[in-house]
Formats: sequence, C-alpha cells, structure tokens
Amino acid sequence: MSNNELGPLASLLGIWEGGKGTDLAPSDKPETDRQLATSKYRERMVFEATGRVDNHEQKLFGLRYSTKAWRLGHDDPFHEEVGYWLWDPASNLVLRSFMPPRGMAILAGGYAEPDADSFTLEATAGSETFGICSNPFLIEEFKTERYTLNVKMLGPDEFHYEEHMFIRLKNKEELFDHSDENTLRRLS
Repeated sequence: MSNNELGPLASLLGIWEGGKGTDLAPSDKPETDRQLATSKYRERMVFEATGRVDNHEQKLFGLRYSTKAWRLGHDDPFHEEVGYWLWDPASNLVLRSFMPPRGMAILAGGYAEPDADSFTLEATAGSETFGICSNPFLIEEFKTERYTLNVKMLGPDEFHYEEHMFIRLKNKEELFDHSDENTLRRLS
C-alpha cells in the first residue's frame, strides 16, 4: 500500500510522543469542591498501516491505532484507546473508530481532501452513521452526547490535536466539555 492511498492519514504513520498534553475533566471531588480537574499528561500514539479493506464496492485504506497517556510524574497510564483511522478516497471521508476501556465505542467521521493537513471528525449519540455507544452506567452518570476531534499537521514530524467530549453529567442541565489536547512529535 502506498502513502497516496491513505490520503490525509498518510502523515500519521509511525510512532509519536508528546509530553505537554492538557486534560480537562469532571472532578472526582464532592460538589462543594472544584468541579474541574486539570491534568497535564504525556502520551504515546502508534499508527500502523492495515492495507486495503474491501467493503464490497467501498475501498477503505487505514491505520491501526493505539494510544496510552500518563499523568506527568505517574508510572501507570490513566487513559488508553485502540481502534482504526480509515480513508475512503471515493468520497473523501475520514473515519475514526475507537474504544477506550470504559465500555464505550465511538465512530466519528468528516470530509477532507486527500492532501489536507488538517481535518475535523464528529460523532453524536444516537446517530446511525457517526455515533457514540456507551454502557448503562455511563449513560446514567456521564453520557457523552457529542464528540469532536480537530487534527492539524504542524510539519512532517509534528501534529496537534484537540478533542472534545460533551458529557451530560447526572443531575446537571449544561453539557460538560471534557477536553484533551496535545502536540506530538514523530519518533519513527
């Protein structure tokens, strides 16, 4: 498989690390304390080519993906994900399907030109195409209503992402914007 077949995903092939991530999440502290927990983190992402996927007439080209993130100063990861990033050259569609180990699966999508250096992916709870599926506990306590991801290549060996999970916390009217962002550099 050539890099041309991966469209805008070709730039992501390889192993990446970033040490200046910021995670803004709901606090575990009681309601009398702060409601926002801010964590700085380091992260490692791995993107490996999967080859062509024949989905009848649809031809997808993709990357197998995994990430781990550690709070600065800690040895155990606080977050992990596995999944796929896919490119559909016939429709200029970028897909990202992934699962964190919390009983949740997300399929996000968006359109980009084959040579794009940035793109945005989105998913919404209840959508049959770009959706979010969660276990009963998460639906009751921390339902993710919407997901957005912005990816921007900053050069051949550096990219930045900004990710938002808009969560409905139990007994709260407003959605909570759980966000993560980091800049990663290619190791190989």
